[in-house]
Amino acid sequence: MITLHLTSERSRPERDDRDSGFTLVELLVVLAIIALIATLAAPQVLRYLGSARTNAAKAQVRNIESALELYYVDNAKYPTAEEGLSALVTAPAGEARWNGPYLKGTTGLKDPWGRPYSYEVKADASGVVIRSLGKDGKPDGTGEDQDVSN
Repeated sequence: MITLHLTSERSRPERDDRDSGFTLVELLVVLAIIALIATLAAPQVLRYLGSARTNAAKAQVRNIESALELYYVDNAKYPTAEEGLSALVTAPAGEARWNGPYLKGTTGLKDPWGRPYSYEVKADASGVVIRSLGKDGKPDGTGEDQDVSN
């Protein structure tokens, strides 16, 4: 004869509730390690961020300079100081040979710190000067505060 025993509980090993999670000490050790790594890595990341903005400004100045050369080829002159760099995006009044836009939008006319690039035509009309004053917005400086120009 065969007998079946039905039980409502499965047989499983007993588990101690103390082993079911992390202790406060373990969490504090992990947080201390994360904080230590962050304090060591943060200065490096911030240094790279500053140099990245300066490098972006240099690339934008070269891009604007190329667009100005195309403008010069089409119009036989650079935009006047009054027309400014916006002449690369929208046609100045009275420019019949304007063949732009020479830049896709006005976002490239601001430096990585959000200020417009300064623009001036050289006195002898032999070229132009495009300049960003860096993070501090003042002439000269070093690091992220350095001026960027063509």
